[in-house]
Formats: sequence, structure tokens, C-alpha cells
Amino acid sequence: MLFDEEGRSTNQKMSRIATKKRHSIRKAQAVTIYTRLQEEIGESASLFMGERVEVVETDREGLTLYLVDKLPHLMEYRDYVFPTLKGAVARPFPERRIIIDSGAVSYVVNGADVMRPGIVGIPDDIRTGHPVQIVEERHGKPIALGLSQFDAEEMRDKSSGKVVKNIHFVGDEIWNIEL
Repeated sequence: MLFDEEGRSTNQKMSRIATKKRHSIRKAQAVTIYTRLQEEIGESASLFMGERVEVVETDREGLTLYLVDKLPHLMEYRDYVFPTLKGAVARPFPERRIIIDSGAVSYVVNGADVMRPGIVGIPDDIRTGHPVQIVEERHGKPIALGLSQFDAEEMRDKSSGKVVKNIHFVGDEIWNIEL
């Protein structure tokens, strides 16, 4: 799925992500990345520290990947640094976990946005416009990442409509990137 500058789906199949540059970064640059990650997920940011951090610039506007010990575990999307889905699966963290029911899983893993009726759990740390993990209820595994359209309280008050914009899901081009 392709997204325009405002993050809206253009309903086109995404082509494969191409990498422009890949290089190691200095420790001072890594500290900045981890500080930004800590702003999003708190102390769990320490789970994503590694001996070596590389930056992978992509052909997607607003998307930069960070390899932690050669694995694509972090991404910068727009103004946020957040774990990639592979990072969230490999290094589980408790923050920003919206839990969806089993009936919504097949839609979300195919790129659909999260609708309010499909949500069974909304933690207090959800903020409008910030990244969130989308987790299935049965096993508690992350299946997608999205941008919250509402704060936690507003989301709980809603009974219908789109509440999370899906930006990265199992099987998409970020998940399948070859480096």
C-alpha cells in the first residue's frame, strides 16, 4: 500500500523498498536515536541497544531504517523513532499496545486500518499521532504498527470508525526487506 504526504492510502500496491545508502553511525548519533526512541517507549528503549547501529536510507519519503547488530529493528517514520515490527517481535516491549480481537487480525495483516469495534484493549499511554503496536489478543504478538488517530480516552469513548492508521504489517515491504 502506498501513502501520500498526509499518510493517506493511495490504494496502490507498494513496490519493493530500495535502499539508497547504508552506513554505520557514530555513538553520539546512536544516543540521539535512542533518546528519541525513549521518548516513545520509555525505559524499554534499552532493549534495542546494540554494539553496532547502521542507518539505511530508503527510497520511501519519511522512512529510514536502523539496523541494530545487523537486524532491522528500528525505523524512523516521519518525526518518530519506533521499533519495526520485526524489532517488536524479537524484543517485546509493553508500551503502546493496542489489543485487537481475533476477527480483526486477517484484515490488519492485509494492511487495513484498525476500526474501533475490533479493539479489546486500549492502554493509557496512547497519544494522538504517535506510533502504536497492534497486538492480537490470543497470543499477544504484534502484527502491525500504526499511528493512533486519538488519545486513549478519546479512543475508549468512540464506538465506531477508524482509530489507528496501519503503517507497517506482517508481510509488507518493510517486513520483507532484504539488506
